[in-house]
Formats: sequence, structure tokens, C-alpha cells
Amino acid sequence: MTAKELREVALGLEGIVGVHAMNKSELLAAVKKVKGIVDEKKRQTGVDVRTIKLKIRELRSQREVLKETGDKKKMKILRRRINRLKKKTRRVAMAG
Repeated sequence: MTAKELREVALGLEGIVGVHAMNKSELLAAVKKVKGIVDEKKRQTGVDVRTIKLKIRELRSQREVLKETGDKKKMKILRRRINRLKKKTRRVAMAG
């Protein structure tokens, strides 16, 4: 919904004052409060994007060392681990 549509909905509800001065997030919160809609809390993860990226950098440096030695099996393991961590950073970023 656009802010304009939310204003129209809020004007039709009782108990909401100052609709035209509110922005979209304020309008949404007010409408949810009046209608009794409860937001589900996002669960907090103990993982931060920065810590994951730090781990990725460490693994990349290990991979460079393995590239010099020529251990293809361990290089493949590290490549997959880096790939999984990159996907994890995207998921954590989307979760907020």
C-alpha cells in the first residue's frame, strides 16, 4: 500500500489523530495498533555480517596458501566453505 492509501484507511478508523502529518511507517504502526495486529518479532541471530566476512577473508588467505602447495582437495573444501558463508551473509542481511 502507498502512504496515500494508508491515510485513507486511517481516516476511516477511529482513534487515529494527525493522519496527514504521519509518514508511511507511522501510519502503518497506527493502523496495526487500532486493528490489533501484532508484528512477529524477528529472531535475533548471534551472527553478524562483519564477523562472517572476516571469516571469509581468513579462509581466502588459507586458500591462497594451499594454492601454492597445490592441494586441490583442501582447496575445494575451502572454496565450498567460502561459498556457504557468502550465502549466509546474504541471508543475515535480508533478515535485518
